[in-house]
Amino acid sequence: MPVSSLGLQLGLFMPNCSNMSAISTHRITEDEWDYESNKRIALAAEAAGFDFLFPVSRWRGFGGETDYLGTSLETMTWASALLAVTSRIRVYSTVHVPAFNPVVVAKMGATLDHIGKGRWGINLVSGWSKEEFGMMGLDILPHAERYQRTRSFIEILKGLWTLPPGSFNHESPWYRVTGGYSLPQPVQSPHPPIVNAGNSEDAREVIADHCDWAFMSMAGLDSARATVADIKGRATARGRRVQAACFPFVLWRDTRTEAEDEVARIIAHKDEVASGNWLRGLNLESGSFDRFTLDMLTLGAGAYPVIGTAEEVADQLGEIHSAGLDGVLMVFQAYHRDTLRFAREILPLLRARGIVGSHTNPAGAQDPSSKRGNSPCP
Repeated sequence: MPVSSLGLQLGLFMPNCSNMSAISTHRITEDEWDYESNKRIALAAEAAGFDFLFPVSRWRGFGGETDYLGTSLETMTWASALLAVTSRIRVYSTVHVPAFNPVVVAKMGATLDHIGKGRWGINLVSGWSKEEFGMMGLDILPHAERYQRTRSFIEILKGLWTLPPGSFNHESPWYRVTGGYSLPQPVQSPHPPIVNAGNSEDAREVIADHCDWAFMSMAGLDSARATVADIKGRATARGRRVQAACFPFVLWRDTRTEAEDEVARIIAHKDEVASGNWLRGLNLESGSFDRFTLDMLTLGAGAYPVIGTAEEVADQLGEIHSAGLDGVLMVFQAYHRDTLRFAREILPLLRARGIVGSHTNPAGAQDPSSKRGNSPCP
């Protein structure tokens, strides 16, 4: 499968939620969910030349000793704050379709794109947690119907973002828009990038028809290669281009043994209750993690493990790119520290091997005030 000529695009799966790095009580740093920590991480990532920042959207936690993701920053307001203090890096919001009206999201998204001067994107989640949406009085639709609603949601966003104001109409079982009007329209043309996170048949069809990026979980390189080929093939058959990103848990030490020992400590202290609640909810309602075990979920809630020395991590990221992935949203054990370490110790290896594009700038990673021009990113 051909890989992106831009190289592997680098992003962070940001800690805007508590205990983001692992469903475990083992910690080497204070939790980084608060805004000041997120801002510091964002500036370090931008200075390093990373391409994008991606948040988790949660409305309540998963119990247990960690109450995994129980404290979180809402992602539209979070994105507005980070877009205002950065100048190059792209910032995404994650939006749960059941909780928002698409006309409102279109207005909010266009506003965010103006704040960021064309650097905002949206990740749409069809919604799977009965606990979250039950507390809002919202029912969880059958799986196929959820994605039909998401399809309508995207059609409304695109209509309001691209058609003359007042000319867009939409009628579906979930939404009715008459003379849809939303100004300003986004800076980006034709519209900000749209992402969907799902591996199911229904998700793949929506991605192929309407999305710019597929954000996927991966249990292994072989299965990821097949999934990416399938999604991209569907899009190509429709005359479209879709890119794919995964989320690896990246941990490196001076020796592989040291790295593996640290992973073992994280798993040995996993929060059995929270990870069990997470896995049960995903398997029952999501369909994207049916082959995962509790141990696999402990690292970044199902992030693909990229573990070893700096050289080995660079090799593994190269393998991910060779499998057809265009981007990675990395989960770090200590986000700010590891963003700086990654820029010093791994980015030069990725550049030397041609895995990342020339837009990355590891030399700037020590200077969070460093500003650069726009680079290609999702």
